[in-house]
Amino acid sequence: MTALHPSPTVSRNATEKLYYIDHIRVILTILVILHHACVMYGASGGWYYKEPTAIAGALIPLTVFVSTNQSFFMGFFFLLAAFFSYSSYQRKGAKKFLTDRLLRLGLPLLFYSFIFSPFVSFLIHRFVRGHHVSYLKYLSLYDDWIDFGVLWFVAALLIFTLVYIAYQKLFAKQISSQTAIPGPWAIILVALGTGLISFLVRILFPVGWVLKPLGFQPGHFTQYIMLFIIGLLAAKNNWLAQLSYRTGKRMRGTALILLLFFPVFYVIRVKFGFPITWYSGGFNGLSLLYSLWEQCIGFCIITAFLGIGKQRWNKTTVTSVFLSRQAFAVYILHPLALVALAIIFRSWNVDPAIKLLVVAPAAVFLSYLIATIVLWIPLVKRIV
Repeated sequence: MTALHPSPTVSRNATEKLYYIDHIRVILTILVILHHACVMYGASGGWYYKEPTAIAGALIPLTVFVSTNQSFFMGFFFLLAAFFSYSSYQRKGAKKFLTDRLLRLGLPLLFYSFIFSPFVSFLIHRFVRGHHVSYLKYLSLYDDWIDFGVLWFVAALLIFTLVYIAYQKLFAKQISSQTAIPGPWAIILVALGTGLISFLVRILFPVGWVLKPLGFQPGHFTQYIMLFIIGLLAAKNNWLAQLSYRTGKRMRGTALILLLFFPVFYVIRVKFGFPITWYSGGFNGLSLLYSLWEQCIGFCIITAFLGIGKQRWNKTTVTSVFLSRQAFAVYILHPLALVALAIIFRSWNVDPAIKLLVVAPAAVFLSYLIATIVLWIPLVKRIV
């Protein structure tokens, strides 16, 4: 299963319910929408349409939100995807598992690249740039046919899945020992190691450098690979069942302390006049410091969500089932909601920061509405 696609709500231990994972999935999906809304209206990052605010008082919280979000949310998706991939592979076997992955990951990639992304781009071309051409005329001139957009995650997950299948075929039988669940200090050490490797990768591939046309940012992939592996280990060794509420609370406290450290980055840059690009990569102390901070707070937030969520959110409701079922479709389709709303409010004569306060929640609602309508289509419902 993908991290966004509905998955079994029981672990290998049939008595252990995983309803809290559905709640986490919904939270992460909403964070994706809010993240891209913030990027659209001022935070750093790439998006179909940008209308940045110039108000410093708005840019600072936007930067804090996007930076903190980036430290964990996509990596969390990879961890959850790997967690459910393990049981799915064990249940289906290599051939059926691969066929299922190609269907559920490959078809959305084709849809997004050849149908969805050109249409969203056309909306920008027509209603923002003012080129009054028909959609068919626009398509005749369109040349970005391999554009995975937000589905770079799905493309990466497909690659990770192929590597995992190869590993299972070649090495799995040779490595059958169990691994104990890591404690808080071990988690921090793994986070520091991930941060150090991220720093080294970012010397050559700073954050923001994109591998086209796949849309991959190598500067973030150290974490994605590490958390995918951790997700597999968590499933194999039943770590989620062993993760304690106490550990979750401790990691939440650590994450809050690390978040309070964020203003230090701003003070350092202002006081010493360092280029802001140094935080994105290169062989310098700021890149090292930021890489270590990013991974530590990210790993702490993920552990906190899992440990606390298991204790507090491990129950199901009609609403949670509905929202979780729509999550993958919402992830795929939310750019349409954001771009459409941005176009509608483009002529509103207020600062973009004010627009964000309206567009962000509206985009969450509209994304779920569009996803619900699309999932009425029987064939789509079987795949997404």
